[in-house]
Amino acid sequence: MDDKKIIQKDIVIVGAGIAGLTAALYAGRMNLDTLVLEDALVGGQIANATGIENYPGFMSIKGSELIDTVQKQAEKYGAVIDEFDTIERLELQNNFKLVETANYIYKTPVVILATGMNRRKLPLAEEAKFANRGVHYCELCDGHMYQDKIIAVMGGGNAAVDAAIFLTKYASKLYLIHRSKLRADEVSQERLKQIDKVEILLETEITKLFGDTRLRQVEIFDKQTETAKRLDIDAIFVNIGVMPNTNLFKDQVKLSERGHVLADESCRTNLDGVFAAGDIREKEIHQLTTAASDGTTAALLAEKYIRQFKINNNM
Repeated sequence: MDDKKIIQKDIVIVGAGIAGLTAALYAGRMNLDTLVLEDALVGGQIANATGIENYPGFMSIKGSELIDTVQKQAEKYGAVIDEFDTIERLELQNNFKLVETANYIYKTPVVILATGMNRRKLPLAEEAKFANRGVHYCELCDGHMYQDKIIAVMGGGNAAVDAAIFLTKYASKLYLIHRSKLRADEVSQERLKQIDKVEILLETEITKLFGDTRLRQVEIFDKQTETAKRLDIDAIFVNIGVMPNTNLFKDQVKLSERGHVLADESCRTNLDGVFAAGDIREKEIHQLTTAASDGTTAALLAEKYIRQFKINNNM
């Protein structure tokens, strides 16, 4: 650590999804010395979306194209985006925050946390083969691709039942498959049960996926009868929980019971100079548009914080 060069920045953004890149765009436009650190691919989960039709300004756009456009906008205004740079340590509780990577230590008065969350993956060996080819994790992003097709939803909580209700607008037949009893609220369950095209399969596991270049069938195992059978399926939407990416700072920033960062609509956390934007923030709605909104808010209020910080510290 002692051999690492210390570099000072006005603002460090952790995560380069739509929230982080939008924050970088606004921060760059305000002439802030802005660094975005991303330990994987720029764009996060949305980069793999095949067709986005609910983002204002585009009838349809690939996730990778949208991310590329926002990245170029941010870089045009001076933001530096460092991809595949793993963060080893964050110290967020002092006036100057420290962000340590494999090669550098960044010193900054403001950090915007935009690390997002990951949907829990379908725990089957074939998941990778059929990812975005029949196995999906965002009904709002990809449901439209399965008009008049047979769709399955995997999960038993409110999010899964809500996803199933939403997807009935596209499906010719919809299965809700869950390994135990439903945990969703009774009102949502009853609403789903009233839809004729829906079949609910409880105490049932999905055990195998079949297909050529796309998903065609699934094998399910009924735990009560101890029998297996195949179903013709065009798509599975997996909704078995999410994992907020908070390991780096979970002992410093206050989190909700679900593990998301507690921050109000100002995106301020419990720590001065630390903001949270996008899917990492505890809120009811997680969408591309709300992530971009968070990035905007966090950057604008961060600029005000930095301006006052410099006055207070005679900088």
